[in-house]
Amino acid sequence: QPVEATDDAFWDQFWADTATSVQDVFALVPAAEIRAVREESPSNLATLCYKAVEKLVQGAESGCHTEKERQIVLNCCRLLTRILPYIFEDPDWRGFFWSTVPGAGRGGGDEDDENARPLAESLLLAVTDLLFCPDFTVQSHRRSTVDTAEDIHSIDSCEYIWEAGVGFAHSPQPNYIHDLNRTELLKLLLTCFSEAMYLPPTSDSSNTNPWVQFFCSTENRHALPLFTSLLNIVCAYDPVGYGIPYNHLLFSDYREPLVEVAAQVLIVTLDYDSSTSSSPTVDGTTTGTAMDDVDPPGPDNLFVNYLSRIHREEDFQFILKGVARLLSNPLVQTYLPNSAKKIQFHQELLVLFWKLCDFNKKFLFFVLKSSDVLDILVPILYFLNDARADQSRVGLMHIGVFILLLLSGERNFGVRLNKPYSVRVPMDIPVFTGTHADLLIIVFHKIITSGHQRLQPLFDCLLTIVVNVSPYLKSLSMVAANKLLHLLEAFSTTWFLFSAVQNHHLIFFLLEVFNNIIQYQFDGNSNLVYAVIRKRNVFHQLANLPTDSQSIQKGLQRKKKTSEPISRTNSQDGVSMEGSRPAAPAEPGTLKTSLVATPGIDKLTEKSQVSEDGTMRSLEPEASQLSPEGNPPAALSDGEPWSGEVSHSRRDRRRLSSASSSGQWTPTPDWVMSWKSKLPLQTIMRLLQVLVPQVEKICIDKGLTDESEILKFLQHGTLVGLLPVPHPILIRKYQANSGTAMWFRTYMWGVIYLRNVDPPIWYDTDVKLFEIQRV
Repeated sequence: QPVEATDDAFWDQFWADTATSVQDVFALVPAAEIRAVREESPSNLATLCYKAVEKLVQGAESGCHTEKERQIVLNCCRLLTRILPYIFEDPDWRGFFWSTVPGAGRGGGDEDDENARPLAESLLLAVTDLLFCPDFTVQSHRRSTVDTAEDIHSIDSCEYIWEAGVGFAHSPQPNYIHDLNRTELLKLLLTCFSEAMYLPPTSDSSNTNPWVQFFCSTENRHALPLFTSLLNIVCAYDPVGYGIPYNHLLFSDYREPLVEVAAQVLIVTLDYDSSTSSSPTVDGTTTGTAMDDVDPPGPDNLFVNYLSRIHREEDFQFILKGVARLLSNPLVQTYLPNSAKKIQFHQELLVLFWKLCDFNKKFLFFVLKSSDVLDILVPILYFLNDARADQSRVGLMHIGVFILLLLSGERNFGVRLNKPYSVRVPMDIPVFTGTHADLLIIVFHKIITSGHQRLQPLFDCLLTIVVNVSPYLKSLSMVAANKLLHLLEAFSTTWFLFSAVQNHHLIFFLLEVFNNIIQYQFDGNSNLVYAVIRKRNVFHQLANLPTDSQSIQKGLQRKKKTSEPISRTNSQDGVSMEGSRPAAPAEPGTLKTSLVATPGIDKLTEKSQVSEDGTMRSLEPEASQLSPEGNPPAALSDGEPWSGEVSHSRRDRRRLSSASSSGQWTPTPDWVMSWKSKLPLQTIMRLLQVLVPQVEKICIDKGLTDESEILKFLQHGTLVGLLPVPHPILIRKYQANSGTAMWFRTYMWGVIYLRNVDPPIWYDTDVKLFEIQRV
């Protein structure tokens, strides 16, 4: 039966207990009970929510000076964290926090103006005030114990930023009680923002999350110090346990849970579709000039706005060093097993790094300005290689590849890859001596040949990255050169080319890689030239690809008996690196969350041409019909893109079946001719025509079977004046679009859902943004 709102004795029992923890609250308030109250006595649930918010508001007003007040605030915070997901899962209740009159007795009606605030706004403002509450979540600056306690309304929260870093030089004394209190309040914030989990994914990116929108608006007077605190607390964190082995086992690290939830709150507040915004700070203008003269108003979301405006070199350095340190943490190998602390929030860090690069072009250029970008690249390649066989980590694979695609659109990235790779992170890949470019190609080859099928939509992206960097690669190792040719060999089998409407695109990408290297970097690439000569039959077979119906049918019948898309036989993998573990599939029973499909590569990128002076100009879409890549004209590519909006299982089957999901498509002679005639083979054929007779002559004259002599010959050879006129370099740059914005939203919330297990905030609630699946 309904309980009167004025019955304080009844309501106070919910938060008056002294020693509860958030785990206790979750145990004492079971899901079934919350749902029962919601259905059978809604007025009680409404009163409970209202009262709990009221207690938080009172705590924020008073400044929580007594232990009792702090306890009440924390208990209300835990209770709301427990209840909110059950409010969100019921569409009838979703508007409740945005209504102004909870109907319950409000006590004295003298504060009418405050009463007009929706409950959600009062809650968010109280939480932000509490996050800068002296002696509760921040160090008090007053030394005296007399009644000069700071008035929470007069303090300037910018003086209480939690950690030194961007825009703040003072690093406060760490206080684990403050860390614990901040963590609980941030968990409540995250729960408020999680209404997004209860709405199905839409292509319409305009539906902004009202909680985030209010929190990141000018209504929140702590927006700037809070943004800065979250960013700095994440980027300043050093998990190694102060360099003492096993230190993390002796001392509980109160900072890590705070850093983790801070990273999660940060990426959620930055969930913003930049493709719809017109502000130059956030859109893809590559010139800095627009920003230097006068700052445009920028997006209404203050967090996105602040992020896009960071510009001091030392701030960029602090952020990049911090993110690189944390991403590299799982790779830090010590001689003592488990002696160093391993962090688990690398996926949140990757989303944060993505947002930084996407919203702040100056940061992107800073990252690429020095070889520091390699400190981000190596951990990403490590994660990609490690997760390639694990279905539950498909999302991690995607975000790693997206980041590399974004970086590869800039010339500097390709140039940086020439730095020799000497850090020996144990990875399950063949041993090689070479550069970071070799590492990238070898890892990509491993993903394509031994990843699981869910990764096939990424093949386009992986090869686009290699194409983007190829004009700048000074010298590939023999191992990497052989890997590229093995991919060409695998992708040019007639079975593969004829079995799906877009498979031939992969051949175009690989030929473009070879052409770029031969035309622009012939001098240092004798290994690749030698590999091309050795595998010359592959190129001849492509040039003579049969186009009659009978051969097409015959090609399709050669379909592999297994569902392996690529044979591994001709790939001499050699010994894997010492200390590495093979990439393992997910443990059965592992939980994973579903993801929406990503846009095809044509939607994900736009083509730019690199001019003589190194500047890029965007190509008009009409021109792309004539591009050397030889995409078939639109009429012919009606088959679905690689990742149209379809469910995963259909997408897996589609790549391997002879029909696209419409079930209609079959290869025809006209179709094969339409792209075969565009294969860019001229440069390679000319190279073979000139070099093969010379190499054969050396072998006969000297009776050679030793490749070192041939390599020496190729190193000193030249093709100047013998090759066709160099083609213009084409770069496919990532472009923001609402499809990826939606993908990031589902991925990010999926990660947050799965990572919050203690307490399990959203577990067993009716989430709509994604499905929870077991491997």
